[in-house]
This record gives sequence, structure tokens and C-alpha cells, in this order.
Amino acid sequence: MRFISVLRTFSIALLFGAGLEISQMNRPRKVIGFLDVFNQWDPSLIFVMIGAILTNGLLYMIFIKKGRIDKERGPLFASEFMLPQKKKGDFPLFIGSALFGIGWGLSGFCPGPALSGLFRLQSELILVAISIIAGFLLYEVSQLVKKN
Repeated sequence: MRFISVLRTFSIALLFGAGLEISQMNRPRKVIGFLDVFNQWDPSLIFVMIGAILTNGLLYMIFIKKGRIDKERGPLFASEFMLPQKKKGDFPLFIGSALFGIGWGLSGFCPGPALSGLFRLQSELILVAISIIAGFLLYEVSQLVKKN
């Protein structure tokens, strides 16, 4: 059973990675070109984002909101649906979004494409991955300090 779970996860990751590669979202030049709205703007990633939003939104409405999937049973390839619990934005969401955007804009690497690009063994991708992990750990440490 464990092998099947790993195979499912690998298949989904492979599909996701292929989408990143085909859309070129894992290439900093493409991403920075999209973010450079005042100079040499490349609007092509809008279509990737719209495609992702429409697909996810449509499937969410059809399967979750309309009750066509049993929420208790869970999705096909995970133990549970990861649905948002909060209905409004808050300070941590605002700060986290801003930090995410600053990091993406400065590096041209979104975390998913950066991690998928590690297989290219480029030094900047390794540095980005280490920095992402360091950011995760820094947050966890800050939460521990906050509790004490």
C-alpha cells in the first residue's frame, strides 16, 4: 500500500513539474519579464495563472461546493481536503504574502519551480532552496519563542 501512495504522489509531482516546464514558469527570465510591467513586459504567464485559477475554481465549485464529493472520505490522492479555515485575511497572511512576493520578484524563482529546478544542479537554485528551507525553519523557531 505504501508503494501505491508513493507512486500516486510521484505521478502528481510529475504532472505538476511537466506543467511548470511547459509553461516555463521555472525560468527566472520568463517570470521577471512578467513582473517587469514598465519595461519589457511579457504577459504570457497570465494565461498560465488564469488556466490554473479557472481549472481549480471550476473543479472546486463542481466537486466540493455542489457536494459531489464526500468531504469525509477525502480526495483520491490525499487523506483529506486542504480547505481554508479562515474567511478573512489577517496580518500574518499580509506579511507572508509580501515576503513571498519580494522573494519571487528579486530572484525570479517561485518556490515550487525553484525546488523542481534543483535537478538542474544550478548553484542559484540550490541557494534558493536552502533559503526557502531556512525561511520555514525561522518561522517555526519564531512560533516556539512566541509560545514560551
